[in-house]
Amino acid sequence: MANRRDRRIEPSFDGPRHDAEDEVFSVREEDRVVPSRKAPAKRKSSKARSTPRGRARKPRRGMFGIVGRLVYWCFVLAIWGGIAAAGIVVYYGAKMPSATTWAIPDRSPNIKIVGVDGKLIANRGMTGGEAVGLHEMSPYIPQAVIAIEDKRFYSHFGFDPIGLARAVSTRFLHGRFTQGGSTLTQQLAKNLFLKPDRTLERKVQEVLLAMWLEQKHTKDQILEMYLNRVFFGSGSYGVEAASRRYFGKSARDVTLAEAALLAGLLKAPSRLSPARDPKAAGDRAQLVLAAMRDQDMIGQKELTTAMSAPATRAASFWTGSENYVADRVMAELPDLIGEVRSDIIVDTTVDLTLQELAEKSIRRLIDENGKKLNVSQGALVSIDNSGAVRAMVGGYDYSTSQFDRASEARRQPGSAFKPFVYMAAVEQGRTPDSVRNDAPIKIGKWTPENYQGKYFGRVTLKTALAKSLNSVAAQLAMEVGPNAVVEAAHRMGIESELQPNVSISLGTSEVTPLELTAAYVPFANGGYRPEVHIIRRVTTTDGKVLYENTSGGGPRVISPEVVGMMNAMMTGAVEEGTARKAAFAWPAAGKTGTSQNSRDAWFVGYTANLTTGVWFGNDDGKPMKKVTGGALPALAWHEFMVAAHEGVPVAALPGSWTPRPETPEVAVESQPLDDNSFPAAPQPIQRQQQPRPVEQVGDAGTQEQSSTASIRRPVPPGDVGGPTQRRETSILDVLLGN
Repeated sequence: MANRRDRRIEPSFDGPRHDAEDEVFSVREEDRVVPSRKAPAKRKSSKARSTPRGRARKPRRGMFGIVGRLVYWCFVLAIWGGIAAAGIVVYYGAKMPSATTWAIPDRSPNIKIVGVDGKLIANRGMTGGEAVGLHEMSPYIPQAVIAIEDKRFYSHFGFDPIGLARAVSTRFLHGRFTQGGSTLTQQLAKNLFLKPDRTLERKVQEVLLAMWLEQKHTKDQILEMYLNRVFFGSGSYGVEAASRRYFGKSARDVTLAEAALLAGLLKAPSRLSPARDPKAAGDRAQLVLAAMRDQDMIGQKELTTAMSAPATRAASFWTGSENYVADRVMAELPDLIGEVRSDIIVDTTVDLTLQELAEKSIRRLIDENGKKLNVSQGALVSIDNSGAVRAMVGGYDYSTSQFDRASEARRQPGSAFKPFVYMAAVEQGRTPDSVRNDAPIKIGKWTPENYQGKYFGRVTLKTALAKSLNSVAAQLAMEVGPNAVVEAAHRMGIESELQPNVSISLGTSEVTPLELTAAYVPFANGGYRPEVHIIRRVTTTDGKVLYENTSGGGPRVISPEVVGMMNAMMTGAVEEGTARKAAFAWPAAGKTGTSQNSRDAWFVGYTANLTTGVWFGNDDGKPMKKVTGGALPALAWHEFMVAAHEGVPVAALPGSWTPRPETPEVAVESQPLDDNSFPAAPQPIQRQQQPRPVEQVGDAGTQEQSSTASIRRPVPPGDVGGPTQRRETSILDVLLGN
């Protein structure tokens, strides 16, 4: 017993009860603070039998459980995605200026250029066309654009979640974005405020700006702004510019088929432009028409008619000679009004009817004779007595060459320069019936020759100018001095630099058709040099006058008597001389000109109503095949002037001159000329291989040539000419020192 009492007895909680003593130290399961991990087997089986809830706690793994979990996690992801998107919007939005400072930028100013009758010549500026109200343009245009670009335009708030979702889904299906997710409002926001960067920041800012636009403007205002600013390819911004560019008409007159083509361009303006790929533009237009039909914007009959419309083919560049006028206007405008800050209207002096006549004449003659006569370019300028330019054609086709040969190209005028030589001689006392001896002469090392060595002996100045005799012109230049000839030409309106040498008498110094034609105007208006101008008024669209040409008739540069004598001489060129092909029912005068080897062919002529100059040649200076001033230029001048004077009362040329009675000439001994008779004449201005002016008359006339070669021939005596009471200095007088 002692041993039993001395033994330490440990309490037991799990073991079976043996006796009452042990019961004192035992703890039942329900008395435990923390239940044991393993319940008694008897109790567990009893509990399992007593309650069925043990089986209900088993996890369910059916379809509903998976869907539920998917919905749950999608919901969670959506919440976090929304939070992330909001954070991105807040971040990039914070980088933008305050919304209170946002404002619609002004549209780039348009310069509308019109003719004397108010007809549109061209639009210039960054946009290339004026703004047109939504109510003014063809209703097919906005319908077509909405159908293909944003069919929910009138229902969304600037951002279209449905459209974006569609774009994203097609991205996964096709591997690329086949449909755009941007609304018209977003596109407008991008065009107005943002750079075309493909970044998340730019897209977020685009959405914010689109929503702001929707708050500030109506749907129609947004659509109107969009249509007047969006790029349509080929340098055209806005529907008006595009309509003019591709169809030659206003956006007000666009048909359904044309509207579909314009709307189709918006996807890829440069690639789909009908000026680049007419077929691609047409195919895209068909899709637009189908979209319009699906949305019940058009009926089946309209669809069929539009689908059958022929493909639109546009020139690769603006075409029409009126664009030479527009370019000239743009060159002069800054000096008149400074920087253009708003839309303006420029009223020009150009008559579009005359402009079209001039263009058709130049083109027809080149089309018919270009290959045969090796001529590829032509120019025409027509100026009235007040200095207003009525027509200006700068080349055969503006779409292929924008270089203005009328106002920028300097070419040798040949014998078309001779009137200034004769004018200087008349001002020093000669008259149209003064006599000179048309014979070979030698001036230093320079020998001006007539065509094929043909000379006419004693001739009057009127006959010499009508037949364009080189030796007589050279004699007169020596008599009056080259400086006097240069002074006379500048006084009349020539602005280019002229070389004061004897060869200037044959037109070796270069001039433009515009200035040469302008220099003939005083012969037509009675002796006054007007200010040549092409802009008569510039106004804003609301009528405010920014500039107006108020120049008068200009100063008198030649006396009425000289005008009468010059007109008497140059009338002979049209009636019986080198320009007979130019003659028509009006009294007319003028002068032909042809440079070396027919590189340049001219005719500048005038009536009491209009002065017109015509040039034919090649840009590279290659010779034409015997084209003279009396051929193509005279024909073009005749065709243009006949049409321009239709219905206009006939008027005589200004000034008068009565030939004086013939008086006996003083006989002079023949005096040979040698190399030391005159100082060497300066060489003429050269254009490739030392050009020499040439004048030729049609098929059987005379031709003038200047040659720098020294040719020795027996030289008849110079002629004194004129009556003894009013003696004129001849070339012989110069030799003898009288």
